[in-house]
Amino acid sequence: MTKRALSLLLPLLLAGCVNETASYAIDGSDHALTVIVTQDYFWSKQAGLRLIASRLPDCQRQFDLGKTPMADLNIELFSTGEDSFLLRSGDDMWQVETQNCTKLPSVSENVQAQPIGVFHLDGSKKLVFEPAEGAVASSQ
Repeated sequence: MTKRALSLLLPLLLAGCVNETASYAIDGSDHALTVIVTQDYFWSKQAGLRLIASRLPDCQRQFDLGKTPMADLNIELFSTGEDSFLLRSGDDMWQVETQNCTKLPSVSENVQAQPIGVFHLDGSKKLVFEPAEGAVASSQ
C-alpha cells in the first residue's frame, strides 16, 4: 500500500516543477536562440538555465549557464553586433555568437549592447519571450 500511495503522490510533487523553453528567432526558425529553464523540485529556489544557439544547417550547440533564482526570473537579451548576443540574469552575463555557435569566454566591460527583449515566466509559469519596446524581434 505504501508504494501505491507514493506513486499517487509523485505527480502532485512534480506538479509545481518548471521545465520550459522559449525561443528568439533571429532570421527564421533555422537561426535562433532558445532558453531552457528547469526546476527539479517545486521547493527549489533555483532553476537550471541552458541556452541553445542554432544556425542550421551550419551549427547548433547547447550551453549550461548554471543556476538562476526562480524569484522574479528575467533573462535579458541584447544584440552586441552581427550574430553576437549578450544574455543577462541578475549579476550573471553570457555572450554567445551564432556564426559558429560558440560561447565567448568573457563579456567585455565596454561592450555596446542593444536590447532585444526578455525571457520570463508568465503567470502560469510558462517561459515566454517578450520583445523590448521598439525592438524588431520574433519569438517561437
